[in-house]
Order: sequence, then C-alpha cells, then structure tokens
Amino acid sequence: MEREALRSLLEQVRRGELDAEAALDRLAHLPFVDTPSARVDTHRALRHGLPEVVFGQGKTAEQIAEIAAALRAAGQPVLVTRIDAAAAPALLRALPQGEYDEGGRLFWLGPAEVAVVGKGTIAVVSAGTADLPVAREAIGVARRFGNKVEGLHDVGVAGIHRLLEAAPALRAARVVIAVAGMEGALPSVVGGLVDRPVIAVPTSVGYGASFGGLAALLGMLTSCASNVSVVNIDNGFGAAYVATLVNRL
Repeated sequence: MEREALRSLLEQVRRGELDAEAALDRLAHLPFVDTPSARVDTHRALRHGLPEVVFGQGKTAEQIAEIAAALRAAGQPVLVTRIDAAAAPALLRALPQGEYDEGGRLFWLGPAEVAVVGKGTIAVVSAGTADLPVAREAIGVARRFGNKVEGLHDVGVAGIHRLLEAAPALRAARVVIAVAGMEGALPSVVGGLVDRPVIAVPTSVGYGASFGGLAALLGMLTSCASNVSVVNIDNGFGAAYVATLVNRL
C-alpha cells in the first residue's frame, strides 16, 4: 500500500463513505503477504516512499509470478531486477502483460507511463560500453521510480575530452550516477566537475588485476572528491534507489 492509497482510504472513512470495519479489512493485509515461496513486504512504500522491488536472480518464473500477484493485489507495481535473457521467456509466459528490458535486465508490470515526481534530472554517466548493463539497470529503475533520467555513455577518462563535452549536462543534473569498471576513476573526475551528489557504481569489468570490480570499488572509496559516495559492485539498482530519494528532497 502506497502513501496516497492510505491517505485516500482515511479520507473515505472521514467523509463517511467507508465504514471503519471495511477500512480495517483492507488494512489487514499490512505489513506483508505470505506466498508459498516468499513473505512479500506490502508496507515498504509507506515506510520508504518506494514499493518493494524483487531481486530476480535465483528465482524461478513461478516464484516471481507469485510475488507479482501479491504486489498487484496490494495495488502496487512490480519491478524485478536481474532477469537475464535466458530466463525472460518463461517469465513473460507467466506474466504476459509485463514488459522486459533486456538491456537493463529488468521486468516491469505496471503503468506504461510513470508520472515524474523527482524534482530534477538524474544523470547516469558510464565509462565504457562494457559498463552499459549496470548503467541501464540504473536508468530503468530510476525511470520506474518517477524520475527524469539522462544517460551519457562511453565517456571514460581514457578519452577525457568526451566527458568534458558532456559537462553541461552533468552540471544541469540534480544527482549524478557514475558507472565505471577498470580502475574506477570516472566518479572522481565527475565529482570535480559538479556541485551535486555523485553516486559511484563500480562494475566488474576489467582485466585480472581489477579483481572483478574490487579495484574500482577501492578506487571509488578512496576518491579525493568529497561529493562522491559509493554503492556495491554492479549495483545499479542501489544507486538509482538512493538517487531517487535525493531527487525527492
């Protein structure tokens, strides 16, 4: 249940359009719903302002369909992350009314257009083409959370003129998500160009000494740019979630 839905319910009781027992019956489903394979949090939107999101990796299409049914019954949209292309057909057969974003590995079951409620633009800037899956996850999640998003791709510091050309768009954003693998230098440079929060996302892209993203993570954690904060390796979802909260302040 989302805040506006609860406010509407309380207003109906106040106006005498709904009796207290009927309202209690609707609220009885809070704060979670049990399914055969999960305990679905239907109260999260009231606590956080954003509804439950499903981590799809490791779950079967049947399990995701159960969770989706519980969320839809609670009046909430369904966003599932980390659905790879091999698993997508089974999920679409189970939930044919849903939409699959292959680039971001996201599944969406909800309104075709989400109202923009963020106060500004979230810029998602990525270093190289190999970082795109993580960047697209961040873009897709941020848009489904009601943000205007601008993607700026393949602007890594190895060709820094590409990043400098994009500087006006970065400065116009309210929040910047910087996605990079290899040595992870991009967020530090971006942080030096803008007076905005920069959320750094290390990716697992790189040769052996990158240690699956650990080198980028450590580089971002030790950034000399004071406006940079860091999420976990490949966590485009987490970056978009925090950026959304910042963009609503």
